[in-house]
Amino acid sequence: MLKAAIALMLIATVASLFSGLFFLVKDESNSNRLVIALAIRVSLAVVTVGLIAWGFFSGQLVSHAPW
Repeated sequence: MLKAAIALMLIATVASLFSGLFFLVKDESNSNRLVIALAIRVSLAVVTVGLIAWGFFSGQLVSHAPW
């Protein structure tokens, strides 16, 4: 369940990234939709990092790296 939530948050972050790109290219200069898209993207990234940290803290995510 946690991995699905992380994947969903990453997909939402990428969608927000492309919406910001769209607003950058197509909007007028006095619109603030680009700033709102950036704020949403940063918020989604913070939530994603929090979910990953919670997963490692709770033991639901485990690193199998050899180092």
